Amino acid sequence: MKREELLEIVIRKPRSAESAEASAWPVWECEPSSFEWGYAEDETSLILEGRAKVEAMGKVWEFGAGDWVVFPKGLACRWTVIDSVRKHYKLG
Repeated sequence: MKREELLEIVIRKPRSAESAEASAWPVWECEPSSFEWGYAEDETSLILEGRAKVEAMGKVWEFGAGDWVVFPKGLACRWTVIDSVRKHYKLG
């Protein structure tokens, strides 16, 4: 398997148990902006509000409110927050 295949971002709708679990996680907020970011460990997020896109390895992933997003360890990317984002997140 190629390294790029291991660094795919997963975007889907959460299961009800996942939404309940995520409600106890910390919250991260960001206003519209663009910045470089890297993941030292896996991050799982439940997007509560807003819309963003992440670009890496020549690909673009877009997600928004209601999405369950998993960012893999080792991913180096550029975030573009289109509409202010508020999300629950868990590292590891």
